[in-house]
Amino acid sequence: MFPHPIHYPPAIVPNVYTFKDFEGSSHRILIELIRRFAPRGGTLLDLGAAGGELGSAVREQFDTTIGFEYDADRIGQLRSRFDQVVIADLETVRTLPQGMRAVVLADVIEHLRNSTTLLSMVKRSLNRDGVLFLSVPNIANITVRIGLLFGVFEYRDRGILDFTHLRFFTMRTIKREIEKAGFRIIAIRGSSVPIRLIIGWMPDPILRLGERVLTWITRIWRGLFAYQIIMAAIPK
Repeated sequence: MFPHPIHYPPAIVPNVYTFKDFEGSSHRILIELIRRFAPRGGTLLDLGAAGGELGSAVREQFDTTIGFEYDADRIGQLRSRFDQVVIADLETVRTLPQGMRAVVLADVIEHLRNSTTLLSMVKRSLNRDGVLFLSVPNIANITVRIGLLFGVFEYRDRGILDFTHLRFFTMRTIKREIEKAGFRIIAIRGSSVPIRLIIGWMPDPILRLGERVLTWITRIWRGLFAYQIIMAAIPK
């Protein structure tokens, strides 16, 4: 596959994403889905691996792990968390390693001009029993809807309205995108609003209670309260 890092032109967007491992977070849900649906053994391909924390958390489930990341400054981190590391701008990649057991696209396709091309490559890279794990922000989240009600739609450094997002998805449109690319969705979840990152100054017991309540609410009204939409899908 890729015995040595391969260097492509750097991506134009800054990497501001941090690993989120608390109740209701997208990364915790992704880890749970990978442990539940990904076959053991084989190879994990993490596209947009950031610091590699997610890949490291499920590393024992696979024989080999590969991390793709565009930020060359992270290569030291990634080498300690993946068996192979590729520095690449996913907008320029034309092929992916074949025979993958699991491919992860965590908060990636909303940054791409053409996510359809990448999803098609992912489908070709997966084994017959392989699984795609994906997360995207939910533009229909209640916080965005309330802002629009009052005429507010401001881009920010991170979050649903991150200024580097080129595409926006609702529950319906991301389902359509995944199915159009030739996948069948086998699980869909919603992460809750990350109050720990918004009001982290509160005492931890109160934050944990708030996260538990928000997780419960999000499960009931996913389309409205999901901060991010998380899916597991298999090739048709």
